[in-house]
Amino acid sequence: MNSALVLLVEDELPIRRFLRSALSAEGYRLAEAEEGRQALRLAVQQPPDLVLLDLGLPDMDGQEVLLQLREWLHAPIVVLSARGQEKDKVAALDAGADDYLTKPFSTGELLARIRVALRHAARAGEQESPTFVLDELRVDLSARRVEVRGTEVRLTPLEYKLLTALVRHAGKVLTHRFLLMEVWGPQQAGETHYLRVFMANLRRKIEADPAAPRYLLTEQGVGYRMAAE
Repeated sequence: MNSALVLLVEDELPIRRFLRSALSAEGYRLAEAEEGRQALRLAVQQPPDLVLLDLGLPDMDGQEVLLQLREWLHAPIVVLSARGQEKDKVAALDAGADDYLTKPFSTGELLARIRVALRHAARAGEQESPTFVLDELRVDLSARRVEVRGTEVRLTPLEYKLLTALVRHAGKVLTHRFLLMEVWGPQQAGETHYLRVFMANLRRKIEADPAAPRYLLTEQGVGYRMAAE
């Protein structure tokens, strides 16, 4: 995994140097682009295993680069941006980004997000495992059975559907809209209160401390994420 090819799309030289040093030290191979059009050309010439994409590019908006890449590229795309507003995060995630980090971010957090994104992509490329296990949580998709600390947890059909949507995309931020459409259908895509209520119920049944969740994580104003490590 550490020999993965990362396409870094970033116009600021100091940030590019910093990321080049951090990623090279972890064994990742690197391709670099300062502009959106250059990034699109590089991606076609040598498809990367992961893309780190800044949204504030000089020649075109990073959202457009994201949309064009997502037309054909299945590799994970992690957005790096100084745009911290929720609407920007939601737009990027809905356009196909796998994750979103707001500048400034720590090296440790970035590397952890990269590892999770690459592992998720590797699992998606293989036959999906019927069982998700993380610490004391076990979700057996084939048996439709959920256990915490070896004890079966009884979920309603909608609670189970919500949990499995998160499990199948473990490590990836899923927007409110995506989860609502996945679980309740397009007619309920704006009913975020449904999601809050069901997430609270799930946490009460699964988390040791629902106020400080270990598995079902909130991305404030954006959506939710199932922890992957």
